[in-house]
Amino acid sequence: FVRQLEAWVIATLDEFNIRGEIRDGRVGVWVTRSDKPLTATGAPQEDKIAAIGIRLRKWVSFHGISINVEPDLDHFTGIVPCGITDHGVTSLVDLGLPVVMEDVDLALRRTFDAVFATDPTCDKPAG
Repeated sequence: FVRQLEAWVIATLDEFNIRGEIRDGRVGVWVTRSDKPLTATGAPQEDKIAAIGIRLRKWVSFHGISINVEPDLDHFTGIVPCGITDHGVTSLVDLGLPVVMEDVDLALRRTFDAVFATDPTCDKPAG
């Protein structure tokens, strides 16, 4: 289910021509930053653009996604998001896109069915 949430975010980012990617060992969606200097190892920098949250309590699941649209990224200097110290945080606006939450909301709605749609024939009664 976490991978489906990540796929939904990636499909939504694709609506804005942003390539979101998943990484082994890191939950969330990441973007490669060709506009930033290479890391000490010579690899491109990667920033987290979306977080995924899952919680189970008394047989009930709570889940959600958070796409950084236009936050004040200075707020992230005092915390270590998801305990990951080697990578930064970015947003759609930080990547140069003049978008607002309404734009992202519409894109999320457009891409939802492609990830979560089920076979409609399963819901039809027999006969």
